Amino acid sequence: MQIGLNAPTAGPLAAVEALTHIAVEAEAIGFDYLTFSDHIVIPADIQARYPYSETGEFPQGARAGRHEQLTEVAFIAAKTSRIRLVTSVMVVPHRPAVLTAKILSTIDVLSGGRLTVGIGAGWMKEEFAAVGTPPFAERGAVTDEYLQAFRTLWTSETPRFAGKYVTFDGIIFDPKPVQRPHPPIWVGGESGPALRRTAKLGDAWYPIGTNPANLLDSLPRFRAGAEQVRKLAAEAGRSVALALRCGRHGPELPAKASDGERRLFSGTPGEIAGDLRDLKSLGVGYVDFTIAHPTLAATLTDMKRFHDEVLAHV
Repeated sequence: MQIGLNAPTAGPLAAVEALTHIAVEAEAIGFDYLTFSDHIVIPADIQARYPYSETGEFPQGARAGRHEQLTEVAFIAAKTSRIRLVTSVMVVPHRPAVLTAKILSTIDVLSGGRLTVGIGAGWMKEEFAAVGTPPFAERGAVTDEYLQAFRTLWTSETPRFAGKYVTFDGIIFDPKPVQRPHPPIWVGGESGPALRRTAKLGDAWYPIGTNPANLLDSLPRFRAGAEQVRKLAAEAGRSVALALRCGRHGPELPAKASDGERRLFSGTPGEIAGDLRDLKSLGVGYVDFTIAHPTLAATLTDMKRFHDEVLAHV
């Protein structure tokens, strides 16, 4: 099992020196990958419902100024040498398909094949309007078509594509990504469409456990979701890996989920290590955590503590 750490894209820890220190130290400590979130702008008035809170409100702390995701990934690729880099997740409709495929291919080449493309269809309607995307209501279809275009550009020597949202022919698209056939695509989301997208187009399912509409915060709940996505993939003649993003962990979480089972990643370091072992037994290959404190020193200390007290026992 590989364990990832969230790299700050907003707030004080995203300042150049702090961000670089966190990335370099994560690699030195032994984390397997870094994750990077994606918002191009934060609208001042958000009416869209945030999927990962009970109230549906976008967290106030997330409204700080932030870096553009793919630029930050490229920057950290140059500061590190071994750790993998995961977009977590890239909102696919936010950027033109051909340009995005080129940026991602360039990052993969310049990083020596360390990129994983975590993707999602997005949820914030106001941000879509500000960025100037295709219609928000069509974001699922846009995402699927863009992913197909990415694959064509990354794998075909004479790429051509004719879709509703993307059309190209007679172009040279080089260099191709280092990874073959292309960087892994992890599909974020917990809904039915996200599971179907995973089965059809993804290399891994990459949910967050705290979506109130589709909770995956206990082992039985996650097992049921994994069985469903595996069934859909098998019906499509494919297989997919399993990844999981953990937003919060530790003793401040309730010990039980609403289904009466143990809440994943609550409690002591030993209990969290046990959860990781249980998930590993289900075939989960990747889990990532957020470790962030008001100061860089506290964040680095907790990163080392988490590695020594949790990861060393998985």
